[in-house]
Amino acid sequence: MKLILLTLLVAFAVADVSHIVRSNSNDREAKILKQELDVGLEGQYQWSIETDNGIAAHEHGQLNNAGSENAAQSAQGQAQWTAPDGQVISLAYKADENGYQPEGSHLPTPPPIPEAIVRALEYIRAHPPPPEKK
Repeated sequence: MKLILLTLLVAFAVADVSHIVRSNSNDREAKILKQELDVGLEGQYQWSIETDNGIAAHEHGQLNNAGSENAAQSAQGQAQWTAPDGQVISLAYKADENGYQPEGSHLPTPPPIPEAIVRALEYIRAHPPPPEKK
């Protein structure tokens, strides 16, 4: 019973996509075109929502390794909306025992590794330190 309640709470919490975009007068008046929620008894669920101002999101998840010591909830989803500058943002994500893994062209990326560091790492790989004497 606790698992069902927890799954419902998670599904309802993630179904609120209003925090994804900045609100303006058109967003406040947006109509929901489609909203679905299906929660299973074994920890599986899926939900989707679509509004008339271009916001769309869906997610599905399940309980992996149910009944074992390492049981874990996993989820996969996608969201799309229009940014204030007019750019259409598309976000895909996965969340499981490896953490939250978002993908999207709008997400920041780390800078490239400096050439000196690449050369130093290559040198270390090619010349490993001698084993420690005991």
